[in-house]
Amino acid sequence: MEFITPIFKWLHIIAGVLWIGLLYFFNWINGHVVATMDGSTKQKVIPELMPRALYFFRWGAAWTWITGIVLLLIVYWMGMNDSMFKELGIDDEPSKFKHLAYLLPFVMVFVYDVFYKSSISKNTRVATIISFLGIVGVLCLLICVSEMESYRAYNIHIGTMFGSMMAFNVWYRIWPAQQRIITAIKNGDAPDPADAGMAGLRSKHNTYMSVPLIWTMINEHTVGVSHYLGGYGVLLVMIVVGWHLVFQIYKKSAKVQGF
Repeated sequence: MEFITPIFKWLHIIAGVLWIGLLYFFNWINGHVVATMDGSTKQKVIPELMPRALYFFRWGAAWTWITGIVLLLIVYWMGMNDSMFKELGIDDEPSKFKHLAYLLPFVMVFVYDVFYKSSISKNTRVATIISFLGIVGVLCLLICVSEMESYRAYNIHIGTMFGSMMAFNVWYRIWPAQQRIITAIKNGDAPDPADAGMAGLRSKHNTYMSVPLIWTMINEHTVGVSHYLGGYGVLLVMIVVGWHLVFQIYKKSAKVQGF
């Protein structure tokens, strides 16, 4: 049984590299290149390129999520590794109410989806502030209700929330919209602006969530900073830093030119 954890961590990282690498390619490279193409070039290139890239993109997302959930169940919830389980600060026999609190990261996927379909989300600045406050709220509930005293415990559950939102976006928002976009371009028609808007927005959200997500994925190696700002403060700071980093890379990507 001791081989399960390292094998699934290995698979988790491989799938994550595939998924996130393609995510960055789509957002920081591909979009700018496609903008330089004329209609006939798009009609030839996109139906050949995008289905192939999106195949690895969506399955990379699926396997990253699946292996991550397996690790969450085995390592954190079932407590196969007793020392790690105790380190999380979770009681040996948590109450049913605490169990429900552990499901909060998954429930927030649907809250996120509903919110970003609402009119409030049209204002980017307001939506960003509300999103951050939502993360703070989830973190507070995990710490107070679930009594997660360990930095690693709430770190990985916030990461689970980001990863679940991102995987949901890929399979239920980005991929369906991209299928319709690719079909329209192949047929020489103009894609529906609503599909382009949905795919672009959710892909951008995934890019912003990915950098904090990677921080939570390596949380086993960041416990040394957990005694600063109560631990949870470090996580919140890294989320903000990650968002700012992505914002700066977006700006830079628009300036990089081909030969």
